[in-house]
Amino acid sequence: MRPFPRLLPRRPRRPAARHAAEHGPEVEVSASERELFGGQLVYDTSWSQHEGSRYQLDLRTMILGMPRLVGRAVALAWQADRRATACVAVAEVVSGISQALGLLGVNWLLATLLAGGEMTDRLRDAVPVAALLGAVAALGALCTALSTLAIGPLEPKVERLARERYLERAYEVEMAAMEDEDFHRLLESAQYGASSARSMIRHAVSVIAALLSLAAAGAVLTTLHWTLLPMLLVIVLPRALATLTVARRRYRSFHRWVQHSRGAGMLARLMTDTDAAAEVRVHGVGPFILRHFRGMSASQEAEQARLARLAARTDLLAAFCAGVAALATYLLLAGLLWTGSMALAAAGTAVLAIRSGTANLDGLIRQINYLHEESLYVGDLDRLIAESEQHRIPRGGAPLPSPVRAVEFDGVSFSYPGGSAGEPVLRDISLTLPADRGAVVALVGENGSGKSTLAKLLCGLYLPGAGTVRWNGVDVRELDRREIFGHCAIVHQDHFRWPMTARVNTVISRTDRPVDEALLAASAAHAGLGDLLSELPRGWETLLSRTFRGGHQLSGGQWQRLGIARAHYRDAPLLVVDEPTAALDARAEARVFAQIRSLADRGRTIVLITHRMASVRHADVVHVLHRGRLVESGTPEELLADEDGHYRALHDLQAAQFRPVPGQSKERLP
Repeated sequence: MRPFPRLLPRRPRRPAARHAAEHGPEVEVSASERELFGGQLVYDTSWSQHEGSRYQLDLRTMILGMPRLVGRAVALAWQADRRATACVAVAEVVSGISQALGLLGVNWLLATLLAGGEMTDRLRDAVPVAALLGAVAALGALCTALSTLAIGPLEPKVERLARERYLERAYEVEMAAMEDEDFHRLLESAQYGASSARSMIRHAVSVIAALLSLAAAGAVLTTLHWTLLPMLLVIVLPRALATLTVARRRYRSFHRWVQHSRGAGMLARLMTDTDAAAEVRVHGVGPFILRHFRGMSASQEAEQARLARLAARTDLLAAFCAGVAALATYLLLAGLLWTGSMALAAAGTAVLAIRSGTANLDGLIRQINYLHEESLYVGDLDRLIAESEQHRIPRGGAPLPSPVRAVEFDGVSFSYPGGSAGEPVLRDISLTLPADRGAVVALVGENGSGKSTLAKLLCGLYLPGAGTVRWNGVDVRELDRREIFGHCAIVHQDHFRWPMTARVNTVISRTDRPVDEALLAASAAHAGLGDLLSELPRGWETLLSRTFRGGHQLSGGQWQRLGIARAHYRDAPLLVVDEPTAALDARAEARVFAQIRSLADRGRTIVLITHRMASVRHADVVHVLHRGRLVESGTPEELLADEDGHYRALHDLQAAQFRPVPGQSKERLP
């Protein structure tokens, strides 16, 4: 499967062998992918926006980009905790200096021990040098400990700061942006930016430490003989190229297989998912899922085996080249000793410096590689922050009129982002909702007629694509949207079940003020929570989530009543009730509608959304929607009187379900 075949320019054709080496062999669609997901989940990611930076990373790009990457990590750390950042910087610099002093001290010690004269005199002269080496080693260890001590709290602070920036932008954008495919994809990729920002700190510190250690080794080698520094680079170069080659393959494989891995992980989670547990057992789904999990895992294992073979071959070749370079270096040292160009003590120091330098340079290449990878996800976070500015709910605006007398819809049309061919959900809706007196306004119609979408436009969650929504004659685009939110409360059919206590699940609708115990009690009484609270093991403090130890699970009807209490506690002038009785029994349903009527009698405006005609007989006005259009408006009595009307047709269709069937026994159940 090739993504976006007609939207991207054609890429130059490559020989099959070269393409397979760079991107991996073509993967056949497995039976599990075809049966469960409808097609291939392993993709050619050569179109990815990160290809140039992630997949084509070479030694030159890595070296030129290193200052920018380190600078970015330092900026994040400085913003999170300046004192800890300064502490790490000082500790690493002093640690690097101590390593240089240590190598020079080793040279001094060897020169003292290998000098002429009595061994006793040489050992006595070496004592001060050994003491100095011990002090330098102690200083280096102290600096390392100090750096570790500062990095410990610095990393979580950086992650928290980055995650806060992500979360702030996530909840401040328009609902339409959350449903936009491109923006939501960016939102998903940017969520890894916080953990990557944390990782960048440690990788950046490792890069700085490796650079300082390498500089110390290079300075010592240059002091001993100028030809040794180039040989150090020659030894490390094969390993550096091998590290980059293996990393490119790993990154490419990860992004090609990420959807496949997600699919296999989803299958594993389904086996322990509480919502799926009943069907897994009753329908015998377990063996089916396990079989497909095994098949998809086998495909991933084959890919990992392929990468391991390539990595082993690359590492073996790099080790051979590095061994040849090391042999040449030691032959050079032997030649310098043979010709008298270098003393024996200096040669010993050179061997230590070369071993230290090669290890540090090898580690430097690896850490820069990691730093580069993490920076891509931090870049996604930065891009999210920049792009979210275009989607943020505007701050400020005209104050909401007080009191609100009416909300008018004038020629309103609306389409969801990414909807099928931009098909409108609402078409040219014009109506007026009274809001200055207690009233029950019902929105009725079949599923998919646009009722819930109209309510979301009413609450300011969406802006109309065409037409206007006006509050007391003021366009919603000119108003402070947050004041509109504060004016509304919503009871959803599938309202969110917060994995927190029963108290929090109720008072979370009004978190801008301290908990009002009297209002909480009134909300519980209004929703009929008395029996439920007495049954809960800890009353209001009962945790309503089985995810945590000691958690309690409610039934659908109990959650529905808790949602009604949540809306009542919000105490907003406008209450939108979306299919509020879907999970309730007949008695509870009658009680809820009596409560809705009582709220309206006390001055609150109720917008009732339902497809059940019997639920709206007490409404003051009914608006009937059909396929996104407003087809009728009036009182229930007026709409029932129209025998050719849509409302009457729906009412009669539902009423027919309760008429006795001819020939059916009329015996009543006990």
